[in-house]
Amino acid sequence: MNCTSFTEHKYMTSLSILLFCSAYLLGSISSAVLICRVFTLPDPRKTGSNNPGATNVLRIGGRLPAALVFIFDVLKGTIPVYLGYLLGMSPITLGLVGIAACLGHIYPLYFNFNGGKGVATAIGAMLPLGWELCSLLLACWLLIIFITGYSSLAAIISVSVAPFITWFVKPAYTAPVTMLCILIIVRHRQNIIRLINGQESKIWDKGRTKE
Repeated sequence: MNCTSFTEHKYMTSLSILLFCSAYLLGSISSAVLICRVFTLPDPRKTGSNNPGATNVLRIGGRLPAALVFIFDVLKGTIPVYLGYLLGMSPITLGLVGIAACLGHIYPLYFNFNGGKGVATAIGAMLPLGWELCSLLLACWLLIIFITGYSSLAAIISVSVAPFITWFVKPAYTAPVTMLCILIIVRHRQNIIRLINGQESKIWDKGRTKE
């Protein structure tokens, strides 16, 4: 490796580390908590399912606050990954940036590491990969919601099929998308148990406490 190549490699490594840290810090901004404060709603970490995410905010505050939470959580994944895409980062690096943003959402530095499930942020991280992938995932999510009413089931099925869809539309990104999806499925392990036991709440069940 010549001097120029070594310097370039060192620069890209430093830039990648900076992007990982920035993605985590951006992901750590809990939009659910902040938007609930703006709308004078109860703390989503202590109300309903105790999950600071769009679904729980929908139950306790209605469509507008939930939509704002969803949009902001999506952007937390999109912004750092798109920035890495513009900087010419490798697919694996972009996948790690997306995971860093999701880890920030799940374990937020500014909110005692008590975060959400990371679904919207993961979707946002996949947005720079192309509209085909995200459109198909969104369609899958909406279809499962319409059929079953279970937000968690829709998320689990959508991320489960994401690597297969990626293989057809952007094969180079199959590995990073798979890494993201594994993280989201692991985060939903308690939901999977409740689904199997018939104890999971549906998206419109305001009286239930689990999500």
